Amino acid sequence: MEPRRCFAAAALTGAPFTIAMLMPDLFAPVVVLALFLLGPGRDGLNGAEVIWLLLLGSVAIAAHLSHLPLAAAMVATAFLAGLPRGRAIADAARAALPLAAAVALLLATNAVGHGRAVLSPHGATFMLARLQADGPAAAVIRDRCPAAGWYLCAFADRLPMDANDFLWSPDSPLNRDAEGRSRFLGGALLSAEAGQIVAETLRAHPFAVMATMLRNTLRQLVTVGVGDTLGAEHLAVALRPRLVEGFPPREAAAFDAGLQARGRLGGAVAWLAPVQAAVLMMAVPLLGLAGWCAWRAGDGVALAFLAFVLAGVLANAAATGGLSGVFPRYQARIAWLLPVAALLVLAVPSPSSRRRA
Repeated sequence: MEPRRCFAAAALTGAPFTIAMLMPDLFAPVVVLALFLLGPGRDGLNGAEVIWLLLLGSVAIAAHLSHLPLAAAMVATAFLAGLPRGRAIADAARAALPLAAAVALLLATNAVGHGRAVLSPHGATFMLARLQADGPAAAVIRDRCPAAGWYLCAFADRLPMDANDFLWSPDSPLNRDAEGRSRFLGGALLSAEAGQIVAETLRAHPFAVMATMLRNTLRQLVTVGVGDTLGAEHLAVALRPRLVEGFPPREAAAFDAGLQARGRLGGAVAWLAPVQAAVLMMAVPLLGLAGWCAWRAGDGVALAFLAFVLAGVLANAAATGGLSGVFPRYQARIAWLLPVAALLVLAVPSPSSRRRA
């Protein structure tokens, strides 16, 4: 994009906040854009650009487990978008290359680091946190205990509980046992049992699980914002000790003086929230207009681009809200693509108009 459009995206959307977090979330839109360019957008790229996108896309997908289903959705979108042009298999195959590379990378690194060639050695714990918070897994624990002999049987009367509290609270069943002793890396210690409980929950309550996943996906679609990333919660425990351990004292002093550490960052940028909300609401009719213009112009690549963005937003909601939890930052990391995609399609001349010129 040219500078003025980049400035508009930075000033009017949540993109800068996502990038500034320096978390894997920043790679979610990269997955969508990279796989689009490798699939329907391949014709405008040279060999070096293709290689770069293959590498970038592979790293982006491997950066976070939620990016695996997101990438799979993009491959399916590439196939569907390629059908009218007779390029479905070729486009989908190219888009699938980074996904295959990311899967291989995760299997290899977990085999070396954890002794198991799996996509996620402890992913079942996060799924259990969601399922017990929604109720089905808590019901399974109550029904199967104490006969099952699970560690969580001692806490059946405390479940369900908030998923975040289950994972991170110092007093949660994961992090403090029934005798009150602290458990270091409690989520990792429970991963094998979590896998058993998740499997039993899916077997015993498949429709309840599907219903809660659908409900959470729909909630995540409309839960967008950056406010939950601006507070000082958990920073003193999770971040500041690492600064003290590994950096000069001036870094900790600068951190302490910052707006976020003092709990003032949210208030300082609160005026942006209604602006960003208005831009996202405007994106809906703009996307419709962009799609209509692309269809009238016979611009299949532009239509495919819009389809990728819409599918990415939906798949992201399912992969985060449906499988993990509903939080504003999960959808904010990718929702900014909606107005940007609409404006790009409306601003770029169609192939037919370029030929007439």
